[in-house]
Amino acid sequence: EVTATIDLRTEIREFLRSRRDRIAPEMTGLPAYGGKRRVKGLRREEVALLAGVSVEYYVRMERGRLAGTSDAVLDALASALQLDEVERDHLFHLARQSGAPRRRRNPKPPATVRPALQQVLDAITGAPALIRNGRHDILAMNHLARALFSPVLADPRRPANTVRFVYLNRDAAEKFFDDYDQAARNAAAVLRMEAGRNPHDEALFALVGELSTCSQLFRRHWASQDVRLHGCGSKRVNHPVVGQLDLDFESMDLPTDRKSTR
Repeated sequence: EVTATIDLRTEIREFLRSRRDRIAPEMTGLPAYGGKRRVKGLRREEVALLAGVSVEYYVRMERGRLAGTSDAVLDALASALQLDEVERDHLFHLARQSGAPRRRRNPKPPATVRPALQQVLDAITGAPALIRNGRHDILAMNHLARALFSPVLADPRRPANTVRFVYLNRDAAEKFFDDYDQAARNAAAVLRMEAGRNPHDEALFALVGELSTCSQLFRRHWASQDVRLHGCGSKRVNHPVVGQLDLDFESMDLPTDRKSTR
């Protein structure tokens, strides 16, 4: 069942369990005891030993109770579970949200950006440029971006959403992305990262609910608990007009315009 907001305790529990499930004892230097193990990866007591906390304290954390956990303990837990930088950030986001007071829900912000930002996009004439929020709603684009992402914009709903395109317009998305499987995994992982940052974003979880209802592939990727930042890299796309394109991309936050882009 997908609700309008994230259940933080469930999110924490499933994230920590999924990360310890992937680590075999021999990956940590712990002795691999003989006999059949009942868990795929580390036992809770093994994580506690590696993190330097009591078993009772780790069990409390894995039950979703991270409020008040110190940064030092979170760092030790991240090391014990061999989290990468993005996963570590996700763990810290979940912990901070656990201790944060529940905020009053604000009215949904308009899906627009300040005119000055649109002018900046329009001034970029040599490359596609766009602004999107954490849900991957496209809020503004320049001329080349509109041409590049014409398959995404074929959906009449606005704001256009690239994750919805990946999962719900799969035929077109598989043609557009040269490595569709990786694009789909990345899309779900980016949404999962955003969920940890903004667990009370009703629009985000309405999107997750829509995708979960309509796409078995999304349900599988969402359940993996993988997280990812959409920072920089390269991708190959197959444009319906100009053919194959190899693209480098860079992402950056707009901290001075957070209210407009979140």
